[in-house]
Amino acid sequence: DQVVQSMEDASPTRWHLAHTTWFFETLVLKPSLPGYRPINHAFEYLFNSYYNSLGAQFPRPQRGLLTRPTVAEVMAYREHVDRAMLELLESAQERELQDVITLGMHHEQQHQELMVTDLKHLLSLNPLFPSYRATEKAAIVEVQPLGWVHRPEGLVEIGHAGDGFAYDNEGPRHRTFAEAFALGDRLITCGEYQQFIDDGGYRTADLWLADGWSIVEQEGWDAPLYWLELDGGWETFTLSGLRDLNPSEPVCHVSYYEADAFARWSGARLPTEAEWELVAKDARTAGNFVESERFHPVPLSRKPDAAATQVFGGVWEWTQSPYTPYPGYRPPAGALGEYNSKFMSSQMVLRGGSCATPASHIRATYRNFFAPSKRWQFTGIRLAR
Repeated sequence: DQVVQSMEDASPTRWHLAHTTWFFETLVLKPSLPGYRPINHAFEYLFNSYYNSLGAQFPRPQRGLLTRPTVAEVMAYREHVDRAMLELLESAQERELQDVITLGMHHEQQHQELMVTDLKHLLSLNPLFPSYRATEKAAIVEVQPLGWVHRPEGLVEIGHAGDGFAYDNEGPRHRTFAEAFALGDRLITCGEYQQFIDDGGYRTADLWLADGWSIVEQEGWDAPLYWLELDGGWETFTLSGLRDLNPSEPVCHVSYYEADAFARWSGARLPTEAEWELVAKDARTAGNFVESERFHPVPLSRKPDAAATQVFGGVWEWTQSPYTPYPGYRPPAGALGEYNSKFMSSQMVLRGGSCATPASHIRATYRNFFAPSKRWQFTGIRLAR
């Protein structure tokens, strides 16, 4: 399971383990720990993801063809780097390296999430529908009618400011004008999305952006990723194997195009990232994160009055905002400038984290981004109007 690559967008678990180790070796140990010796110089090439300023990279689509180094050798690599990092952390240089070390830990959290999502895609291709870990099925609950959280128009500030870690793309904090808007007070459920399917949503071109409709026709999309219509009913593949579709769970594994089409069908739209953040800043950063070990969205148990729910965890929420730099943004110098800024094109912003995200990794200003056609992440829908 740790060695196979299921598609170009995904990487083998073993590669994630090696790459996050490479990050600390390359960006912390080599320039800062006197006498540090790499365990294998070939790893500089094999496990560089996309940092052109640090040298050539082994082709991403071929990562699954690397039968060596073995999983055991990758774990030995991690132990080698761990020992060196402990030595560095006990030295006088630790303080001046805090920023890049902290970035490295958050980088590892991102890859922990990718290990979950990439493994799910891999296991889904097996007709045995294997389970990564058995978990209790969530009960079907009554879904409360969708309510709305209203905000008035005004000049507002968004973006990270103050203490605590944030990625460079979350700043600088800046002003923007928000028209009066309303945000859905909960996520869209599988049952609601099934109504969209039953009403011919995947057969109605008028609901779709042109690029989205082209993909629907080319790929034959007729439901979210991992939904299977068997014996007249819908089932969905989870990391606990194949299950009957729970209509009260938040819908997930939909592309931006599907989310946008559903919003149009609903007579609504997707929120901007500014609208989402203005509501999220008042919400508690708690939810269904990876620490729950459910590895799947769960139904909303209760819905308090006049407040947004399911804001954090569960599913990443598509916004209608393109991933572009904030006013005044400048990428960091050197290799770390490649971390976020080089992807500020042809991507859409997602917010909130998912059931595969570590809880300590997320905050209201966090900007995730994916191409609008991607579906293998736990991506879902919150409406706005």
